Amino acid sequence: MTSSPPPRLALTACSLALVSVLVLGAGSPYAELPDDLTLEGDIEAGRIIATTRAKGNCVACHVIAGAESPGAIGPVLIAIQTRYPDKRALAEQIWDPTAQKPDMVMPPFGKHEILTEQEFADVVEFVWSL
Repeated sequence: MTSSPPPRLALTACSLALVSVLVLGAGSPYAELPDDLTLEGDIEAGRIIATTRAKGNCVACHVIAGAESPGAIGPVLIAIQTRYPDKRALAEQIWDPTAQKPDMVMPPFGKHEILTEQEFADVVEFVWSL
């Protein structure tokens, strides 16, 4: 006798699968960080995007010093240059975290064009400064 998952769990799994197909595309290749993308951004503009719930919303999952109501899903954003000594490596992680870990819950902010190129550069500059 096999047991079936609770209805809510089954619905959640179906919802995630549907989102995966609709948003990511079944078997779609990863869009890499463009070589010509400038990574020179504005720290203050990046801070606003990262801590604003309506746009970047990094604070929903990460603790960021000085930000209100941080999440606890992702790592604390502190001493970033010790984890990412190269700014481009950090940018690649933010661009498409699923390239390294396909099951990553962090959205691909660049690949899915959640942020404009300037907003992306600003967020990278801000996070790089932490």
